[in-house]
Amino acid sequence: MNSSLQSYIRALPKTDLHVHLDGSLRLPTLIELAREGQVHLPSYTEAGLCDTVFKSQYRDLPEYLSGFQYTVSVMQTSENLERIACELAEDNIAENVRYLEVRYAPQLHVNDGLSLPEILRAVHRGLERASSAHNHSQAVQSGEDLPFHYGIIVCALRWFHAGMSPYYRDLFGVMPYAADKSVFASASLELARAAVALRDEENIPIVGFDLAGAEAGNPAEDHREAFMVAHRHFLQKTVHAGEAYGPESIFQALTDCHANRIGHGTFLFSPEKVNNPAIEDPDDYVERLVESIARQRICVEVNLTSNLQTLPDMTDLSEHPLGKMMEHNLSATICTDNRLVSHTTVTRELTLAADTFSLTPEDLRVLIVAGFKGSFFPGTYSEKRKFVRQVLNKIDQLTFSVPTE
Repeated sequence: MNSSLQSYIRALPKTDLHVHLDGSLRLPTLIELAREGQVHLPSYTEAGLCDTVFKSQYRDLPEYLSGFQYTVSVMQTSENLERIACELAEDNIAENVRYLEVRYAPQLHVNDGLSLPEILRAVHRGLERASSAHNHSQAVQSGEDLPFHYGIIVCALRWFHAGMSPYYRDLFGVMPYAADKSVFASASLELARAAVALRDEENIPIVGFDLAGAEAGNPAEDHREAFMVAHRHFLQKTVHAGEAYGPESIFQALTDCHANRIGHGTFLFSPEKVNNPAIEDPDDYVERLVESIARQRICVEVNLTSNLQTLPDMTDLSEHPLGKMMEHNLSATICTDNRLVSHTTVTRELTLAADTFSLTPEDLRVLIVAGFKGSFFPGTYSEKRKFVRQVLNKIDQLTFSVPTE
C-alpha cells in the first residue's frame, strides 16, 4: 500500500455514508464492556478475538456476521450505546472524516430496560458529544479545519428470528402465524413511524431509513409500506441491494422503496444473475438500469473490503465493479461497512481503491465529493451546498506529489 498516497488520503476531508454501529466498535471497548456485563467472548484479548472472530478473511457471509452476536450483546444499555457512538465519531474525526452517517437496527437493542426512543437518543448523545468537542476546537473556530456533521440511519431487517432480541421475541409472540412474512413488514413499519416521530418531535438528526439482511427470498417489496411512510414524511431512503443478489434487487429498491441511494450494488453489472424469466434480454435490462441510476444520480455506497471478505466468487479486488461504476460515471462513494469486522478505515478503503484501480488525485476527488453530495445532510439544502463548497476548497488546498526514487 502506497504510504505517501495513504498520507495524502488521510489528510483529505472524507465521508462515510455506510457504516454499521454494531460492526464498528473499538476492540478494547468490546472486551471491557463484555467483562463488565458478563458477556461471554471466545477470548478476552485482542489477538485472541482476531484469531477466532474478527478475522482478516472469512469463509462466507455467515462467518462474517457471526461476530455481531458479541457486539450487540454489549450494546444493551443507553450508557454503552452512547459511549460506542461517541468513540466511532472520534475515530472518524481523527482520520479527517467530516461527515458521517451511522446506521444500526434499534430493535436489536430493545429490552426491558431500554426503549426504542431511548436507543435513538443515546446514539445521538454519543455522536453529538464527539461532534461538539471537535466543532468547538480552536482549529474549527478559526477556520483552519472543517466542522464535523453527522446523521443517523435506522435499519429495518428483511428477516429476523425470535432469538435476535426481546423485541423480536415478543413480536413473534403477538404474530405467531407469519407464513406471509407480515411479521417482518410490521417491524419495519413500526420502526419507520418511530424514526419519523423522533426526528420531528425531538429534532434528532435521523436522516435515513434502510433495509438490511439477506436479499434472497426476502424481497424489498415486502417492506413497501414502511418505505412509503418514510417517503411521505420526507425521510431519505437507502437499501442494501445487489450485495449478494442480482440487478433485480437493485431495481426493486428503486421502484418499491423509492431508494435515494443503494448500499453495495456489487452485482449491478451482472446480467447472468437476472432470474426473472420475463426479462428477455438481461444485458439490455442491466444497461438500462445502469443508465437510470447514472441519470438520477443515485449514489452507490461501495464497500470494498467487506465485499471481498463475504463474496466467495470475488477472489481479487480488481474484480470489484467500482471500476465499471466510474467508467459509467455513476455517483459512487467509498465506505467502510464495518470498521471492526473488516479491520478497516475510510482512509484504508480509499487507498485500496486508488491502488487497485490506479486512481488519480482527480479520481479520488470525484469519489470523495460524491460522498458529500450524496449525503442525507441534516441541514437545509443551502447549508449543505455551503458545506460542500468548504470541502472543495479544502481539497484544492492539498496536493499530492509522487515521491522520487
